[in-house]
Amino acid sequence: MSDAFGPQVPRQLPLDLPVEPRLGAEDFLVGPANAQAFAMIESWPAWPDGLLRVIGPAGSGKTHLAAIWARRAGGRIVPAGAVAAGNVEELARASALVVEDADRTPLDEHAMFHLLNVVRRTGASMLITARGAPEAWGLATPDLLSRLRLSPSVAIEPPDDVLLRAVLVKLFLDRQLVVDANVIEALGRRMERSLAAARELVEVLDREALSVGRRITRTFALEVLDRVAGDGA
Repeated sequence: MSDAFGPQVPRQLPLDLPVEPRLGAEDFLVGPANAQAFAMIESWPAWPDGLLRVIGPAGSGKTHLAAIWARRAGGRIVPAGAVAAGNVEELARASALVVEDADRTPLDEHAMFHLLNVVRRTGASMLITARGAPEAWGLATPDLLSRLRLSPSVAIEPPDDVLLRAVLVKLFLDRQLVVDANVIEALGRRMERSLAAARELVEVLDREALSVGRRITRTFALEVLDRVAGDGA
């Protein structure tokens, strides 16, 4: 009897152990897709404005860049949903503040606008991450939309071939997995071209390899990739 991965073998239940991402500057892989964003983070405090927006698709490295900047600037990181009328003054006490995923949760728009004004008044620095431009956030407060539109922004583009393959290697190493170069090349040629897809694929490969007790070979990796692609169709 066989399954999608060849002759059927007893499947083990893999332990769902958390994988801690390495978010230091030395762990950020720079390529043409993200070089401008990385350069802006590194250029602080010589920003043209106290506010910077970092835009990019899911899994593109916005959180990693935010962590690098927060460490560099001695800043604080909060989700956008944590910005509320009752804590604006407390948040604004930070000399550097990251507000993450501003377009992923309903915003308290009046609190956010107040926070932007306080940050500007005190001369602090603020970084906002989002998947898209403010026009796509569904904002109903014209003054907030105008303030965000006027702020400098930097975009992270889809990865090129070199960056995608380098990220695959890093994701495997983060899980203490060493795979042959032909696995990386084969996956890089056929997978969806996004870093979020790379992260999901490596997670699935790790889980499947553990459950059936197999090495991640080129054949095994492509079988899993085909199954993941089929599930998403």
